Amino acid sequence: MKDFFQKLGKSLMMPISIIAAAGIFLGLGSVLQNPDIVGEAFVSFTAVQNIIGFIRALAGALFGNLPILFAVSIAIGMAKKEKPTAAFAAVIGFIIFHVTLRYILQINGLTAETTSIDYLVGQGLSELEATQISSQYEMVLGIFTLRMNVFAGILTGGLVAALHNKFYNIELPVAISFFGGKRFIPIVTTVVVPVLGFIMYYIWPFLGGAIESLGNIIANAGVFGTFLFGFLERLLIPTGLHHILNQLVRFTPIGGIATIDGEQVVGALNIFNTALAQEVLDFDLMATATRFLAQGKVPFMVFGLPAAGFAIIKSARSGEQKRVKGLLYAAILASFTTGITEPLEFSFIFVSPILFVFHAFMSGLSFMLMDLFNVVIGNVQGGAIDLTVFGILQGSGTNWFFAVIVGIGYAFAYYFFFKYIIEKKNVQTPGREKLDEGEEVVIKDDGNIGETIVNALGGVDNIEEIENCFTRLRLVLKDANVADEKALKNTGAAGVVKIDDTHLQVIYGPQVEGIAQKVKGVPGNEEK
Repeated sequence: MKDFFQKLGKSLMMPISIIAAAGIFLGLGSVLQNPDIVGEAFVSFTAVQNIIGFIRALAGALFGNLPILFAVSIAIGMAKKEKPTAAFAAVIGFIIFHVTLRYILQINGLTAETTSIDYLVGQGLSELEATQISSQYEMVLGIFTLRMNVFAGILTGGLVAALHNKFYNIELPVAISFFGGKRFIPIVTTVVVPVLGFIMYYIWPFLGGAIESLGNIIANAGVFGTFLFGFLERLLIPTGLHHILNQLVRFTPIGGIATIDGEQVVGALNIFNTALAQEVLDFDLMATATRFLAQGKVPFMVFGLPAAGFAIIKSARSGEQKRVKGLLYAAILASFTTGITEPLEFSFIFVSPILFVFHAFMSGLSFMLMDLFNVVIGNVQGGAIDLTVFGILQGSGTNWFFAVIVGIGYAFAYYFFFKYIIEKKNVQTPGREKLDEGEEVVIKDDGNIGETIVNALGGVDNIEEIENCFTRLRLVLKDANVADEKALKNTGAAGVVKIDDTHLQVIYGPQVEGIAQKVKGVPGNEEK
């Protein structure tokens, strides 16, 4: 189960990477089409505005088709081999799933026409009752279906991945052997997915209602709800399961439900991006969604954690400060600019529970304060880029200056608290590790870092699977206990997490994608 959720969390990040970039384009587009910011003359320049409008339309299309992106991403991330086949089958499965639902709905007299608000009002229902019923359905790729949002993609992608892993190497009798192996995956998908559709037709109304109720509980909890979210999100960092918590808030009723331009929009990130795409920005509406988004991260990602990094450097032994600077400067820059924090966090969360709990508490407090000050900064990362694009450039209506004011306070709090605890408790942060007499820690990259890492993991024969997310090299080993943690850290890793006897994670930061390719490039690892 732990392995499943680790892979699921990693798989969910693939569509997030593209929509984070799309969100930045959407944010810049809204700025460049706002006459209060760029002036009436620029807005009236038709040729330029048409190009900007086209870019915003492209970004909006990505957000509008998130469910199928999740289906493909889950299938690729969870498949063990032949990943392109899994992606192809996921598209087939996603379409068949919704066609199945449409057929069952049609049998029961439910169509786009009979569930429209005008039709239901004509049948004697109040406008509120008609809206509540109509909001339970939507059009997906032109198919009338239940409104399941990204859950439909996650369910179909997960089922296809399970079928793929079981049957991708199946051998059929000679007469029909042509349909064996990877060709069998789309076939079995076509047979099994309708069963899932039939089951979900009866289960989803109850499951969707439960999720919506949970969302109402969090919404009614007010600022405590935002504090709890921020606190838990950081506490889950060591497990990697914070990705799942984030997606629940971003794309399900837990993150809120809103009606924008006559359409129901579900999930904090969906609400924010849909509102951002409107000609007139409604900051009050956007604030209900951004309380779970980037604004709560800005004070500790842009200001707090970089200050903690400088405290770690300052607390290092005199002879180690140069090495620690080389290790942490890139991590500090990543946190400041993009909101990628794990390289910094893994330098202290496993060596000091006090610093870890302090950081989690300050994260929750940051979310709560941004909610109290009615700050409106969306997107998903929380770095200086998001602060600039979705805060400063959108104007004073976002109250972005509160994030900066609180952030400055966070910088002082993090720096002095970290420095005091590290020196008082003799915390073994980078540069303070216990070394054997005469031993020296040296970052090694002789141009063949892939082989160095493989050797530190126990050799090619000890490696079964190699994957990566935004910051971590995720490995399945025959025996994780033989991995040389010190040797891995010498390659530039910020931390090593042994999940169990077979699962290991090595934290490298944003450069992990290139490192993963080098490890896979070592002879014997090509198919892992």
